[in-house]
Amino acid sequence: MTAVTDEDHGKGEGKSRGDSGEKPDGAKDGRADGRWDDGLIARRAAAAAHDADEPVPVLAPADDDAEPQVEAYAPAEGPLPTRLDALRELVGLSRARLDRDTLAEAGRVLDEAAARQRLSSRHTVIAVAGATGSGKSTLFNALAGAPISDTGLRRPTTSQPIACSWTDGAAGLLDRLAVPGRLRRRPHPGPAAFDEALQGLVLVDLPDHDSAATEHRDQVDRVLALVDAVIWVVDPEKYADAALHERYLRPLAGHAEVTFVVLNQTDRLPGEAADLVLDDLRRLLDEDGIALGEHGEPGATVMSLSALTGDGVPELREMIGRFVSDRTAATRRLSADVDAAAARLRRVYVAEGRPGLGERAREEFTDRLAEAVGAAAAGQAAEREWRRNASRACGTPWLRLWRWYENRGLPGSLDRMGQALTPPEEELTARQRVEQAVRIVADDAADGLPGPWAQAVREAAFTGAQGLPEALDELAVKAGAPGAAKRGGGAETGKAKGTVDRLGGRPPKPPRPKWWPAAVLAQASMTLLQIFGGLWLVGQIIGVLEPRLVTPALIMLGGVVGGPLVEWACAAAIRGPARRYGQDAERRLREAAAGCGRARVLDPVAAELVRYREVRERYVTVTEFSTTGR
Repeated sequence: MTAVTDEDHGKGEGKSRGDSGEKPDGAKDGRADGRWDDGLIARRAAAAAHDADEPVPVLAPADDDAEPQVEAYAPAEGPLPTRLDALRELVGLSRARLDRDTLAEAGRVLDEAAARQRLSSRHTVIAVAGATGSGKSTLFNALAGAPISDTGLRRPTTSQPIACSWTDGAAGLLDRLAVPGRLRRRPHPGPAAFDEALQGLVLVDLPDHDSAATEHRDQVDRVLALVDAVIWVVDPEKYADAALHERYLRPLAGHAEVTFVVLNQTDRLPGEAADLVLDDLRRLLDEDGIALGEHGEPGATVMSLSALTGDGVPELREMIGRFVSDRTAATRRLSADVDAAAARLRRVYVAEGRPGLGERAREEFTDRLAEAVGAAAAGQAAEREWRRNASRACGTPWLRLWRWYENRGLPGSLDRMGQALTPPEEELTARQRVEQAVRIVADDAADGLPGPWAQAVREAAFTGAQGLPEALDELAVKAGAPGAAKRGGGAETGKAKGTVDRLGGRPPKPPRPKWWPAAVLAQASMTLLQIFGGLWLVGQIIGVLEPRLVTPALIMLGGVVGGPLVEWACAAAIRGPARRYGQDAERRLREAAAGCGRARVLDPVAAELVRYREVRERYVTVTEFSTTGR
């Protein structure tokens, strides 16, 4: 039997050789006397041929003059391109919120998918992996129909990946696997080499995954991350090895559709022992979370055979042939990689419940800001001011004179005392209320979000809240809220004081009622009646006028009683308008505080939530079209 390397074929670009394989410079090409000389394998083939007294089979002619059979990867019809695009957008949108280690696996999957899609779609790369002494190299040789990979008692017999390609054009794929040219082979000319179903197969024999040499295990891990499918070869002694299940099979459970698990060396098991071991192997695989491809369901292929005796090898070759001819292994492998990357990212994208800012949370935030800014107190003060202003217009001249005396700025006046009775701890209380309102709304918005996005929402809220107490205090000062000028601090306090100065130290006077002229005229009339009646009585007393006490007394009494009656009627009439005026003042201050809080806190928080919803939609696109059902 013979074996040929891709390197000696000139990687698909060499000149065509004749049927005899003769070439003058035979030593240079490794060919002597028309026979291929490839070291140990060729010597074994030559010895076998000499013992049988038969000529050594010559290499089947390779059509190297033809163009290399390299075909760019054609994206398969289906969801994979959409999922890869969504994953790429997901990573791009998340870089500012997630650390590099969290996105590393997704980035690796995207890089490897791009690298695989640039290479041939006609080829399917299948790795043969197994533990020391499992017989994977023997199975590799049986599938290739030639002793390409060394077998024997010496361990490890396979120190580097060895590849066997059934067709040309796989050089790029093997370069990606870092398989050296001297370890690239072609199958022995025969039924296996010319099997139409196997055209496009690239079989790779890996070092032992449990090798004592660390570099061997590293090579296994590296190649397993790049191949399209893998054949795990286990033997009756090590099929339940914890290292195999915990390090490889369990983490790769999502790759069941591109996984073959072969129980080798069944010739060592007597009677029905092989079936019992195979059933136990299926049980272990099920515990690992690997879906088994039984009854037409997609999943891993599990079977038993003996590579040494050849029992079951044709069945495996037939399964591989159907698998290769389908030409979907690369797509299914990439889809499984996307599934695995999405599963790792689930904790940072999938929220518990429906996080966000509802109307109730927004209203409660507005209520807390209104309380902190003193909207209710400002409304009450505005209502009192409206009443006071209306009362000044409708009160008797004597009462107005007395009130003027009280409010002319003397120490101890009621208005001055009311302005001075601001609690010393009001500034601290208002700031604490604002901070509490921000903290509560941030917690409500972040409730249920994954950790990184919850942190981003809180940071947006707290960053926007900087300067919010001062801004609210300035609004309160402009609205004339009681004690507002004393709640600010720093530069904002100066602005607030400036506003107070511009407003004359107190809020603008409310408008007088429309019926104010009539009330003033009525009060003036009552006052004139009092003066007229009083003067008439005085004239009678001093003897200037004829004594008639009843008439002037009634006139004066009417003026004295009528003034308070007019004032009482006006006081009753101003209750409704005063209340509405206070409510309107409270509403305006509340809306101003809500607008300030919305611009500084709610809008940044909403922007973060929108960003999360965007990445969440990308994540759903990545996961919902899974072709592996996971």
